[in-house]
Amino acid sequence: MKPLWIPSEQMKSHSRLNDYRAWLAKHYHVQFAEYKDLWEWSVQDISRFWESLMRYFEIDYSGSYEEVAAGKMPGTRWFEGVDLNYAEHIFRNKKAGDPGIFWRDERGRERTLNWEEIRRETARLRKFLLEAGVQKGDRVGAFLPNIPEATIGFLAASSIGAIWSSCSPDFGAESVIDRLAQVEPKVLLAGDGYTYSGKPYDKMEVVQKIVGAIPSIERVVLIPFLKEQKEIQRPDERYLFWDDLPKASSEELQFVRVPFGHPIWVLYSSGTTGKPKAITHGHGGVLLEHMKYLAFHNDVRSGENFFWFSTTGWMMWNFVNAAPLLGARIVLYEGNPGYPDLNVLWKYASELPIHHFGTSAPFIVACMKRKITPGRSLNLQPMRSIGSTGAPLPPEGFKYVMEEISNSVWLCSMSGGTDVCTAFVGGCPERPVYEGEIQCRALGCDLDAWDVGGNSVRGEVGEMVIKHPMPSMPVFFWGDAGMKRYKDSYFSMFPGIWRHGDWIEITERDSIIIYGRSDATLNRHGVRIGTAEIYNVVEKFPEIQEALVVNLELPGGRHYMPMYVVMTEEAALTDELKKKVSAALRSAYSPRHVPDDIIACPGIPTTISGKKMEAPVKRILLGMPLDKSINIGAMKNPETVDFFVREAMKIK
Repeated sequence: MKPLWIPSEQMKSHSRLNDYRAWLAKHYHVQFAEYKDLWEWSVQDISRFWESLMRYFEIDYSGSYEEVAAGKMPGTRWFEGVDLNYAEHIFRNKKAGDPGIFWRDERGRERTLNWEEIRRETARLRKFLLEAGVQKGDRVGAFLPNIPEATIGFLAASSIGAIWSSCSPDFGAESVIDRLAQVEPKVLLAGDGYTYSGKPYDKMEVVQKIVGAIPSIERVVLIPFLKEQKEIQRPDERYLFWDDLPKASSEELQFVRVPFGHPIWVLYSSGTTGKPKAITHGHGGVLLEHMKYLAFHNDVRSGENFFWFSTTGWMMWNFVNAAPLLGARIVLYEGNPGYPDLNVLWKYASELPIHHFGTSAPFIVACMKRKITPGRSLNLQPMRSIGSTGAPLPPEGFKYVMEEISNSVWLCSMSGGTDVCTAFVGGCPERPVYEGEIQCRALGCDLDAWDVGGNSVRGEVGEMVIKHPMPSMPVFFWGDAGMKRYKDSYFSMFPGIWRHGDWIEITERDSIIIYGRSDATLNRHGVRIGTAEIYNVVEKFPEIQEALVVNLELPGGRHYMPMYVVMTEEAALTDELKKKVSAALRSAYSPRHVPDDIIACPGIPTTISGKKMEAPVKRILLGMPLDKSINIGAMKNPETVDFFVREAMKIK
């Protein structure tokens, strides 16, 4: 297979990864000819590796430590005795007049905040939080669109050692309550609503439901977004507007240093069934991890503009707000990335410009399906990298990027999760990019592919496992007594080994292929099939927008594997097309990959972050009660569920 992209010698020699390698040779007297050699050192000598990052990035901290990592996972303790603050490093070495945040929304509104403004606004909110009685360890919740005030809210909370937790306004009231009620925030930052596809969604009633359902909330800071402030009625004396925050100078912003493992934020699992897991990370762990990943795997540099399309309810929002750690600028977008058309984000990238453009695999596939060609009509030359995550990017998605967006851009697909707020596998500025493959295992991440017996495998699909701890692994799940849910989530299959729940293959060239969630595996006549294999074939058909496949174990030992497809507007699911799809699956893989039936549906159920809900759909089709099968409040498109409920009635 020929590579789609090869890094230039200049890129390899000038990368931050190469600079780090030279630094290691000077300060640690270790030399590595190839990336794989460096990776192996990083996972075998974990104490020296993570300590080297503290020194290389010149982390500011107080106190001292005797041991880098104490104890085995789960429960490894990192840099005990060290106090630091994540937000302090965000503001470090920033010049007052330099831009720090670029923001745009689907209505065409734009804002640019320089570091003097960011510092002053953070100081104002920090002053209010302290006056409201918020202390180190208290929680600050948010129900906000992707606006600069959300970023400022996180920085203000973090500056005093409070714990941040945010939800996107497209969450339903019960979904927000399921999350924030677990952590009992003292203060809530809330927007009055948001727009999507040009349609306004007033959320003031939802805000009041949230406040009414969570007794711990004592004050609410309202941030007008949908309406003017004068048009919004404050429900009671607990509410104040952002403009009413106390005055403060930028010099008043100070930072409370907290223990390395002190909680910085609480993120949440999708909560597709039951209550979402309240995944809690520590200041020091995500600080080191974000600096490492952005520097060595994204090659982000000072003065560049870093963008990742996200909402405030997805971990990539936390990730994009880490850009200033490397001296880069945060680029935010609020709204539908496909409104008024799929060129809107590419135009933004051209006009700003954006140097590092992050998105989801489904967005790239949607652009490909619509046959848009932004590279031909827009100037995307300043763009150095395109990041893709959220779902496996199919091989044709790789080709589309190189052919229709830029033949010189570095396509650094990555895969990680809310669990660690980073990527386990991703970009390497020294390696070629091959179609359908992720370039490398990230430094410090001892990732392997194991069979069911716990044996390492190469060139075949296995369970993704992590064999040694990483500092950005959760410090705990909030409210999880004895870490029972934590251990059940990651350590129940292989004791002492993190099992992530993805099917992966490590190739002979040390690249990685993701085959989808292992908990959604198709056990077809004794053969385990990753759903991504099927999607990679089926979604190549221009008539098919997206697909979802499940295998149902029925009474009497019977199996039924239906595949549901969403057709493009101008296409219909004909018998002829079904035959072509089946033939393509049989040719590419095997007869076992051919579904028993192909059925057109109005939409595929997805989480709010856009992931296909294969396991919940399977439960619905097997006739399980709806409330035990799926959490409607955790869905992006709850209207799609009714179709599958009706489908379940047809299955016997």
